[in-house]
Amino acid sequence: MTTGLIPGEQPPEPRPTGTLPHQRREPDDRGALHVDNRPRSSVITARAAASFEPVGRSVATARSFVRDTLQGWGFADIVDDAVVLTSELVTNAVVHAGTHADVLCLRADDGVRIEVADRYPEREIPLQGSPASMGSPDREGGRGLQLCAAIAGHWGVDYTPTHKNVWFQLTLPERPVGTRAAGPSLPADLLPLADGRVRVAVVQIDRTGAISAWNEDAEELFGYAADQVTGKPLTDLAAWPHTPGTSTGIAEALQLSRWEGSYGIRGADGRVTPVYASHLRVRDTDGDPSTVCLLVRDHERAVLQTPLRVPASDAAPATDGQSTDPFEVFIGSPAPDDLDGLLQRTVERARDMLDGDSAFLLLATDDETELEVRASTGLPSARQRFARVPVEAGPGRYGSARMPAVHEDLLAVPGAVPLLNGTGMRSVVTVPLKVEGRLTGSLGVAAEAPARYSNEEALRLQFAADRIALAVESARLGELERLRRGSLSFLVEASDLLAGTLDRDQTLALMAQMTVPTLATWCAVYTIADQASEPYLSYVLHEDEELIDGIKSLLSKIPPPDPVPTPGARVWSAPGEAAHEAALRSSMRSLGLTGGPSHQVTSGIGPTLATASAVGGETVVLPLVARNRVIGMLTLGKPTDEHFRQEILELAEDLSRRAALALDNARLYSERTAISQSLQRSLLPPETPKIDGVEVEVIYRAAGEGNEVGGDFYDVFPISDGAYGFAIGDVCGTGPNAAAVTGLARHALRLLAREGLSGPEVLERLNSAILDEGARSRFLTLLYGELRPQEDGSAELKVVCAGHPLPLRLRQDGTVEAAAEPQPLLGVMEDLELYEQTVTLDPGDVLLCVTDGVTERREGTRMLGDDGLADVLTTCTGLTAGAVAARIMRAVERFASDAPSDDMAILAMRVA
Repeated sequence: MTTGLIPGEQPPEPRPTGTLPHQRREPDDRGALHVDNRPRSSVITARAAASFEPVGRSVATARSFVRDTLQGWGFADIVDDAVVLTSELVTNAVVHAGTHADVLCLRADDGVRIEVADRYPEREIPLQGSPASMGSPDREGGRGLQLCAAIAGHWGVDYTPTHKNVWFQLTLPERPVGTRAAGPSLPADLLPLADGRVRVAVVQIDRTGAISAWNEDAEELFGYAADQVTGKPLTDLAAWPHTPGTSTGIAEALQLSRWEGSYGIRGADGRVTPVYASHLRVRDTDGDPSTVCLLVRDHERAVLQTPLRVPASDAAPATDGQSTDPFEVFIGSPAPDDLDGLLQRTVERARDMLDGDSAFLLLATDDETELEVRASTGLPSARQRFARVPVEAGPGRYGSARMPAVHEDLLAVPGAVPLLNGTGMRSVVTVPLKVEGRLTGSLGVAAEAPARYSNEEALRLQFAADRIALAVESARLGELERLRRGSLSFLVEASDLLAGTLDRDQTLALMAQMTVPTLATWCAVYTIADQASEPYLSYVLHEDEELIDGIKSLLSKIPPPDPVPTPGARVWSAPGEAAHEAALRSSMRSLGLTGGPSHQVTSGIGPTLATASAVGGETVVLPLVARNRVIGMLTLGKPTDEHFRQEILELAEDLSRRAALALDNARLYSERTAISQSLQRSLLPPETPKIDGVEVEVIYRAAGEGNEVGGDFYDVFPISDGAYGFAIGDVCGTGPNAAAVTGLARHALRLLAREGLSGPEVLERLNSAILDEGARSRFLTLLYGELRPQEDGSAELKVVCAGHPLPLRLRQDGTVEAAAEPQPLLGVMEDLELYEQTVTLDPGDVLLCVTDGVTERREGTRMLGDDGLADVLTTCTGLTAGAVAARIMRAVERFASDAPSDDMAILAMRVA
């Protein structure tokens, strides 16, 4: 009879051995349970059984049996669920029913089935809706069946005249492909020994146990050719068992999905070669199963062997089924360098040793002032992991984690153990982990019932903790060393990335991308423009891009964190509280408690709840301090109920210091660039005047990255009615000093020219003004001229070329000639004798003026020069002034592949 049938009905026919029925209880709309009897069969590939006496300690022993069995099968993914259900069902048998409990573990191709049978069939299963319902909160029995309904994929109850058998089935999750085990780099003298060539025999066995494939290495190892062994059973060659104590036969091993171990192979010469084998059960596209066997010489087993862990069941039990040595419960721990596995195994065995309902282990920080939760079982571990509590506590808690403590009832002392608040645990025993007198951690076991533990249990747990403390500390130090090496590499890479840019926005993006998801689930960066400004939310990033907008909206509605310069991370609770309130409001709207159209309510529930979950965990703020000033805050967050570990916060603090300096450098660079660009614009004319009958076009290109002021300048301006002045010059050098001379020259030219002075007089007075600057003076090359359009359509130019590249004249017939003669540059000698030359431009003629950045454009040893510029200009016949200037600039840019190293200015004037 299965669960949900009326007691007293005839039991069903016995089910065939080796199959798993498919029975699932599913609630309908009213909450009633129904039985789904759709048949489905699964092939049993392995089984393990044990019987337990009707005593309380049998529950812990049964948990250990199931855990070791499933871990031995490689099913660590479902161990916790299986242990919880087994614990409840065995408790029902040995405590409530008072009979022996028979536990049977069945391994199938699609899951694991566990059966717990007691010898009290008259004790019926409570029915849903009955007065003695298993859902009644006042009823102690039947709660294990509720867990079966909630956790197991399929479950049920079978009755026989002498037994009641409760079973449940767990489906194996899909496992991603990845590294299962890895080892550190070792010096050559510590590596395993092997022959000059390691031969790996690959033997494939078909479903009947006969050899179907035999590779060349197998021929070399055992002396048989492939045609000699193909079709023969492997049992004809295997000397089984080679390893003492092996109870599984070769035929059984070939049927397992995976097996590793040692045995012997009889070679063609009659000798037995010890081998280490790794078997893997596979199937082809037609569904036919076979086993692939990899074989190496036994002394070369390191090539194939998976690191093995000794199961706890190998420890010698006492006559009453309980371990005589408290430390023996920890023998099955993982390798010492696997800290998380070691801690998890420790808390599970501590719970089983004291028959507790939960256990936890905390590790001390380096300064021994706080304890950090690193492993727990039977508790909401996601909420507790990496949470921190002080070692020394005030009234209401156990005074110090440095001493063993027993609490008979936590209800009498609320908050005595903060980790157990709201978990339903009543009694707890905690003991310290110490190495050489130094506190390294704390181990605790708790139970739901009060007064479960006494000093005797505390001594047992303390003895076990003393035996495991050194291994835990060794693994912790190893993990810390690996983390610090990884942190150093992380910081080096982060420094390189941050130093590679001076752009503020890119720096903000790099800060966030380096923290998410390596250090945190989400990140927000606040910036402060100056001391009088409020922090501004500048950048938000989450590992799920769909949640970024929701987090940004949430943070924008709450006050930013205070810009406190105190180093280190501090907890910021505002985002979590705001997310909780937003989620509560959304839930109330979804229940219609605030009124309004339902479709409007529903549309806002999803993003709000998702955002609340994303920012509902621990949130910390790190100040961004550069040059003794807080320039922003770096905010890191975790999803609901998660905490940061101390090492991650220390790494984030190191990163924040580097990021703050990079952000401040980007700010200074941006300010300098803005100032330089503003100054550069002030040194150039705001616009070019329109001259009747003359086309004027100017192209200016500043070299560098825009953060320096160039020394080249140009100007075209009206002097009087019908007369226009034009100039193009180059001040030696760049930067503020060159900019000062540039500004002096451009403004002095306009003032002196409008006073009615001739070109030579204008340049002579400008030369005197430059020399008066003293040490700040710079020499200046300058081409200055006056242009007057004529009534016949031509234009008259009076030009003075003071040390500047000569202007070129392009006639309509394509000939190019210099339009002036060279004269001394300005800013060097006091007495200059300058003169002006008169040039008449006929209609269609072009006058081209450039700075030396054009003529000195280089590609290796080649230079464009005056001749190269003239050759380009000859191709510009018939073009407008704008087209001429554009063609010259294109030719200059294409002449060399490198970026220009000098400013360039091009002034083209054409008589229309």
